[in-house]
Amino acid sequence: MNALPEWFSPPEDIVNKSVIHREYPFIVAYDSGKAVGFAALKIHNRYTADVYNFGVLREYHRTGIGHQLMDACVQYCKEKHYQFLTVKTLDESAVYEPYNGTRAFYKKEGFYPLEVFTTFWDEENPCLFMVKVISEVKENDY
Repeated sequence: MNALPEWFSPPEDIVNKSVIHREYPFIVAYDSGKAVGFAALKIHNRYTADVYNFGVLREYHRTGIGHQLMDACVQYCKEKHYQFLTVKTLDESAVYEPYNGTRAFYKKEGFYPLEVFTTFWDEENPCLFMVKVISEVKENDY
């Protein structure tokens, strides 16, 4: 996260998240032994996991690493029988160029925008809540 300051800040938030990640399923992508991307999944309930944090080094953007990481997240969810994978990201109403690509990535990966929460983080950082269906919910599942 320290290598991705456009997406992760301030430093004390990075430290806090690095401690929280220890309790979550954590997936890492490597290139010749070098960590180049990661995903941390927060489990909300027996139906839903959340992409709590996700990052790929800028020089590895558009190389397929992000897609491979997301595939690993989806596979994990399938193995654990979660039906939904959610993610929270910065909404487009907060004009900040680095997140244009982030939203496009999630949309390409099959996430749908559900709602914008204007005060989830703070008023300057509206939260776009998105979901990807992992498996169909059956009547007996709920």
